[in-house]
Amino acid sequence: MTASRFRIGIVGLEPGRSWAARAHVPALRALSDSFEIAGAANTSLESAQRAAAEIGLPKAYTNVAELVADAEVDIVAVTVKVSHHLEIAKAAIEAGKHVYCEWPLGNVLAEAEEIAALAKAKGVLGVVGTQARVAPEIQYLKQLIVDGFVGEVLSTTLVARGGGWGGIVPDKKNGAYLLDNASGATMLTIPVGHTLAGLTEVLGPIAQLSSVLATRRTAAVVAGTGETLPVTTADQVLVSGVLVSGAPISVHYVGGMPRDGAGLLWEINGTQGDIRVKGPFGHAQLVPLTIEAARGDEKAFQRLEVPASYLGGLPSDPAHGNVARNYARMARDLRDGTRTAPTFDDAVVLHRVIAAIETAATHSIEP
Repeated sequence: MTASRFRIGIVGLEPGRSWAARAHVPALRALSDSFEIAGAANTSLESAQRAAAEIGLPKAYTNVAELVADAEVDIVAVTVKVSHHLEIAKAAIEAGKHVYCEWPLGNVLAEAEEIAALAKAKGVLGVVGTQARVAPEIQYLKQLIVDGFVGEVLSTTLVARGGGWGGIVPDKKNGAYLLDNASGATMLTIPVGHTLAGLTEVLGPIAQLSSVLATRRTAAVVAGTGETLPVTTADQVLVSGVLVSGAPISVHYVGGMPRDGAGLLWEINGTQGDIRVKGPFGHAQLVPLTIEAARGDEKAFQRLEVPASYLGGLPSDPAHGNVARNYARMARDLRDGTRTAPTFDDAVVLHRVIAAIETAATHSIEP
């Protein structure tokens, strides 16, 4: 590991398209004192060469095996489809590399547990991309609750729009992937999972739950072509339960985008007041959030501005700013031996919640 900066190899980098290009690259460049991008590996050398040339990286690797074998690479960023996370993360860990893996960590709970166990056995740091947990708004909200701003939390309710599961998809390739329940990239795992990571960061873990998963749209249309794709994943997710604190929780996600740009409403009811968190849609990990509160006899909600100190000098744009905050924590953890970034063990806990939602889901009763 280099003395001053950690060198990162990115797996899955397509300029202008991929999450790695839109979030990881600008995040890492905002942290140039701590990180240097060593290069990229894609499905082919030609693809990696194009990415390296367009983004200005020093190296294009022939394949993942060559990247993880590079002695100058300290960290491997896994930013490919969920179905490949297990294979790539295992290869990186076996090579002694630290890993930043996008959420979901594995396609199913068992894969996540396998990856986390291997990282622990090999003594490497595994960080998962549940960046809603480190968002400035979430961290400020967490402190408000700790400080008793609304007294004891009595209950919480969240209603949101999930985005891409609304019956229309922009292209066939990604549409087919997101609409397939076996892919691991569903409305439940992505927006619901990311948001639950943020919610439990603020209010603590879930103790018990029940759920409803419904596929109300069994087909989706590809924009521009009119082609129809089958939908096998839920476009309605309802979860109710109780937090460890005893506070009831209710979450309802609806597929598709909101009509008026108000696609996330999270309310926290306390003995001394109420808080509302709003966002343009339900991906809390990548949208700007606003916080409003009313206490005592106040009838109107007032907006609470997040103090500048919570930005940490990093970009305010949540799409890559929150990824940067995750990486900043990772650098600190590697240098100081702390555990402030979401780890693979944290990912396993969230995977268990997702698995519990799937297991507890009620099913339609035929007449």
